[in-house]
Amino acid sequence: MPSTGAVADAARAAFRDQADAKGHAVVNARLAVAGLEAAITAGALARTPALALMLADLAVALDADEGEKLGAKSAEAARFILRAIGRELERA
Repeated sequence: MPSTGAVADAARAAFRDQADAKGHAVVNARLAVAGLEAAITAGALARTPALALMLADLAVALDADEGEKLGAKSAEAARFILRAIGRELERA
C-alpha cells in the first residue's frame, strides 16, 4: 500500500524535482537519492522491495566513479534508474 498524505506527496515531488533538475545527471542522482533516503528514514515513504533493488543498482552506477566524474554511460544509467524509481515511488 502506498504511503499517503502531504508528507509522502512532498517527498515524491522533491525527488522528482531533484531528479529533473538542470545540471549533471550523476550529481542530481546523488542528491535525489539522499533526499529519498531521508524521506524513507523519516517514515514519509516506504522502501518497497523493487525500490530497494533500484536504489542498489543506482548505488553501483554512482560508486563506479572512484572519486572522478562519471562519463556518459553512468549518467545515462543514472537517468534511466531515476525514472524507474520515480515510477516506483507511487507504490512506496
